[in-house]
Amino acid sequence: MASALRRARGTLVRGWSHPRLRRPKGIAQRVVTGLAGCLLIAVLAAGISLRLLYAGDPGPDTRTRGRDAVWLGHAWVDGRNGEAELTALVRRVRDTGIRDLYVHAGPLEHDGTLPEGRYPKAGWLLKAVHRDLPGVRVQAWLGDVLDTEGPTGLSLADRDNRTRIVASARQVLDAGFDGVHFDLEPLHSGDRAYLALLDALHTLTRARHAPLSVAAHQIDPLPALHSVAGFLTGHPKWWSQSYFGQVARRVDQIAVMSYDTSMPLERLYGGYVAQQTRLALEATPPTTDLLMGLPGYHTNNLGRHAWAETVPAAVRGARLGLGREDRHRERFGVALYVDFAATDDDWAAYREGWGERAAG
Repeated sequence: MASALRRARGTLVRGWSHPRLRRPKGIAQRVVTGLAGCLLIAVLAAGISLRLLYAGDPGPDTRTRGRDAVWLGHAWVDGRNGEAELTALVRRVRDTGIRDLYVHAGPLEHDGTLPEGRYPKAGWLLKAVHRDLPGVRVQAWLGDVLDTEGPTGLSLADRDNRTRIVASARQVLDAGFDGVHFDLEPLHSGDRAYLALLDALHTLTRARHAPLSVAAHQIDPLPALHSVAGFLTGHPKWWSQSYFGQVARRVDQIAVMSYDTSMPLERLYGGYVAQQTRLALEATPPTTDLLMGLPGYHTNNLGRHAWAETVPAAVRGARLGLGREDRHRERFGVALYVDFAATDDDWAAYREGWGERAAG
């Protein structure tokens, strides 16, 4: 707006003005005011919509299906955690719907390789979990920063890198992990190289009878919002619903990272999770497990407000979205992020709101 006003002033002759020469300034002000008004109306409408999505009561049948998960930090495979931490984990997981533990075994190198020295205690963890939590799977959580928004990082466009990533997946399966969970970020909507990687990975995991799981970006809450965000910020945060579906069809399990939303209020965040749940259910085939992420961490920054993004709000939002869209879907769950930051209250909210099952 300031530049427009400066240009308008440049057309005036000192000491003399003419009504026709003052019009550009008035037009610019009206345009800016109109745009600001439209933006305000859009924000208010979105807020009201999200608040309404959070209204009502979740159905009694929107409870765990026994397909939930939790992300676990690297301390479980590098020797920092031992029997005492394992006892606490078993107590928290037992008699819940948690079936998968995503254990951080990476990160990958920027060429897609994975040094074996990154998970020296994996054997101990696998044996202990299979002994104390029968039926619970331990998946190797692998990831890296991609080169999509910076000069360094892992390039998926490089075919050799993709080949090495598949070899890294084979490596952790050979080490005894029950499956592989990938979290590669920032991953832009429409990335064909990622789809090619998933095709190659799924060929491997199917042959090994192991699940292929991925962490997924959120879905456009408005049409083409990822394109607008990419143009304005260089960071297209969301995926299109179509691309989300293409990813979901190539994996056995997809976990939506439904946090870091910038929502200022808990009820708006819960409504946003309900909306994301509906969008994800629409795009995910019935043969793929869909999990909605729960924010079990408590940092505050521009992208996240801990007072708004809570586990109770996420659980309730997921239940509302499930009940409205596909309440009888069995391949659905939630995933808590992350074990080393989650509090007793976070675990209690998961258990009481969604994940507790009868003992025995």
